[in-house]
Amino acid sequence: MVSIPNTKTYCEFPYLSSLQFISTRIHNIEFQDQEFLVELPLCIHSNLRVLPHLHLMAGGIDASAAGDQQYDRMEMLKAFDQTEAGVKGLIDSGLTKIPKIFVRPSEDLAQDQLTYKNIQVQVPVIDLSGILDADRRKQIVEQVRMASETWGFFQVVNHGIPPTVLDGMIDGIMKFNEMDVEEKRRYYSRDLTRRVRFISNFDLFASKTANWRDTMNISFPNQIDSEKLPASCRDNTVEYINHVKILGKTLLELLAEALGLCPDHLNNMECSKGHQVSCHYYPACPEPELTLGATKHSDPGFLTILLQNQISGLQVLYQDQWVNVEPTPGGLVVNIGDLLQLVSNGRFISNKHRVIANSTGPRISVAYFFSGPISEVKTYGPIKELISEENPAKYRDLLLTEYMGRFMKTGLDDENWGIDYYKL
Repeated sequence: MVSIPNTKTYCEFPYLSSLQFISTRIHNIEFQDQEFLVELPLCIHSNLRVLPHLHLMAGGIDASAAGDQQYDRMEMLKAFDQTEAGVKGLIDSGLTKIPKIFVRPSEDLAQDQLTYKNIQVQVPVIDLSGILDADRRKQIVEQVRMASETWGFFQVVNHGIPPTVLDGMIDGIMKFNEMDVEEKRRYYSRDLTRRVRFISNFDLFASKTANWRDTMNISFPNQIDSEKLPASCRDNTVEYINHVKILGKTLLELLAEALGLCPDHLNNMECSKGHQVSCHYYPACPEPELTLGATKHSDPGFLTILLQNQISGLQVLYQDQWVNVEPTPGGLVVNIGDLLQLVSNGRFISNKHRVIANSTGPRISVAYFFSGPISEVKTYGPIKELISEENPAKYRDLLLTEYMGRFMKTGLDDENWGIDYYKL
């Protein structure tokens, strides 16, 4: 049996560069004392209880080298989930190739050659300054209408949230993800009833391919319980949430006016209730061309407001082409959700989007979802003022809890769960 002296550290073994080596070599090492274990990277030391299974993941690292008979996807998914360290844990272990659970199907990779040509168009950027002036507000409402009907996406600047608040939120999420894995593990859970939870891929066992990201999810019906938040990002998160709740109501007023309704119409429908904040951390990826940070999808709620750091990755599907949404300093990305497409009777579009993986990182984004009230009886359908004999309802009414339940049970890449399911 191989014996490693106490003076040796992980960093002195440059060939220790893949999960396969780590997981197979670990059984051939005589652990002389606890001091040596501490000298290993924390993600390895704290995951010793699952290391016997990690070779299953490494066995599928190179999709071209491993046969299907060697690839038990469910076992690999379980092994990854049991580490409770997320994608960042893989990177911290010295991984140089991505496990097969993250590799996209070959047909999807081939399709990318047809739908991504880096076309020179830009998601609309709307300046909200002067919004209280009547004439200026009409201009803003018209810009919002055009963007919502053609793109389903736009960016807003001069939105009233101080840059220090935006930067603080990004910094807080960075600090959380850089905590010791044992600290983060306290929040790791697949229990949907937990208000604050750390997870990698909420749909890990339902989707075709795992996404290259980790997420801290925060959900609350109205007021957040700040004591449930990690101390590393607590104050910054609470301050950011308080600002975005106000901005969300303002944007819903503009969207209501863009539909020809009174400003309070969507807010009175409780579209600004039901809050979820998904704080995504996308580590640098050794093989970004083989995977995605987030697969193609549309958002299920009414409205999403997205904060991102200055590393790009978000793409919107526009006229059958993927368009980069480059970060705008001080700007926030706004997109229409499926429920707003439904209540607007298809006037506004909930567009498909995705996040590509990067060789640099981490990319950080904070998606604030306005998903509607949590109610066993609340239903939504096309707004009556927007339908007529000439423009009949295009969707049937849905029960909100049933709709959200379907979303959580299916994979993000499941094309059958979306709003088209409710078309008449």
